[in-house]
Parts: sequence; structure tokens; C-alpha cells
Amino acid sequence: MKYIHRIFGNSFVAMSTLLFALSTIAWALPAEDSAKDDSEIAKRLKASANILQEIMSAPDKGIPEEILNDAKCIVVVPSMVKFALGIGGHYGKGVATCRTANGWSAPAPILLTGGSWGLQFGGQAVDLVMLVMNQKGMDHLLSSKFKIGVDASAAAGPVGRNAEAGTDWKMKAEVLTYSRARGLFAGIDLSGSVIKQDKDETRVLLGKMVPFETILNGKVPPPKAAEPFLATVTKYAPPGARQARLARPHP
Repeated sequence: MKYIHRIFGNSFVAMSTLLFALSTIAWALPAEDSAKDDSEIAKRLKASANILQEIMSAPDKGIPEEILNDAKCIVVVPSMVKFALGIGGHYGKGVATCRTANGWSAPAPILLTGGSWGLQFGGQAVDLVMLVMNQKGMDHLLSSKFKIGVDASAAAGPVGRNAEAGTDWKMKAEVLTYSRARGLFAGIDLSGSVIKQDKDETRVLLGKMVPFETILNGKVPPPKAAEPFLATVTKYAPPGARQARLARPHP
């Protein structure tokens, strides 16, 4: 009896250990998926989609539709931090997407940094939208790192239904910039700011490091986490809108 008990006892322990291991794996898999869904880049994409949705839901105070439809690339930086303590600066993480023959490209994670000297104190967070308006500006963006105002000309973009208001965007600044802080939405001067690829978050989003140019030229299929962001971009800037606008006869 002791021998039989030892056999069944050992089998029970082994079986219990196996069931515990399997249950641990079963619980671990959803946790891993959840962690991926809750990654920083996934949250950044959701926040970027929400920002565009909120801005474009107020046409009298948002980006003119004419300008958005003419943009070649869209960059959104949620909650860019502006800080000042003797030396001022700003820092933010965002995403960029560009028009391709097959629609908007998979989003590419970006970093934006800048600084300024002077007597200043304080800090705030602003939502930032940048529109790349022509091929030259797009070429700078595809280089994976460029400096606004040095490598690419930039201007504060006009706000509201009238695209001519405030700034003559037809002068073709390579980048038009907008910011939103405390409910106010307006153009912003980002001269001297550097935009570059966020390589760490690119690896998280796409599973490996992929060059900026490859992503923004549409050579990478958009990951599932990007669907809400790309759906929002497509809603307010349909892929064929720019081609239709260029083909329209001018008076």
C-alpha cells in the first residue's frame, strides 16, 4: 500500500505542478497581450487620434479643411511639455504618417526636442500638430532627423474655416504648426526644434527597427494598434483629397 500510495502521491504532485504551470502560462499570455495594448506607443496613438478628432470637431477653431487635405504628412505630438527654468525648452513624443499611393502610411514614432535661452520660468503641456505641405518638407521628414527653421521652413498655420486668415499658407512653408493649450488652439513657432525617429518605440510598435523612410513611404503594413489613429486621419483627410485638389482647374 505504501508503494501504491507513493506512486499515486508522486503522480498527484507531478500533475498538480503541471496544471499550475499551464495555468500560469494561460494567465501570462493575456497579460502579455494587455501589456502590448497598454504600451506607451499604443497610448500615444490613441491620444493622437483623440486630438485630431477634437480639433476637427470644431471647424471654426480648428485646422482649415483645405490645408489638411493639401498636406503630404501629418505629425501629432500629444502633451508636448514646455518648460522654463532660466533655460526654456520643450520635449514631446508623437507619431507621423504620410500619404502614399495606397492611402496613409503606417505611423512612425517621433521625438521632438527644442530649447531657448532667456529669463523665463514656468511650464505647461500642449498638444501639437504639424503638417508637412510639400515634397521638400517630406524629404526632410524622411531623412529621420531634421531641424525646423534650418533644414525645413516652418510657419504658424492659420486657424478656422478661412484658409487665408492670419498666414498666407500658399507661400508654401514646408511645415505648418499648430498647438492647443488650455482649450485654445493656434499656430506656434517651433523654430530650432529637432524632429527625429523614436527608435525604441518603433521596435515596440513594429516588432523590429524599421527606417523612417521605409515606414512613411508605405512599405510597412500598419499594425493593429495604429487603426484608430489612421481611421481618424482618413476621416478628416481622405487619401485622394490632395490629388483631387491638385487636378482641380485653377481660375
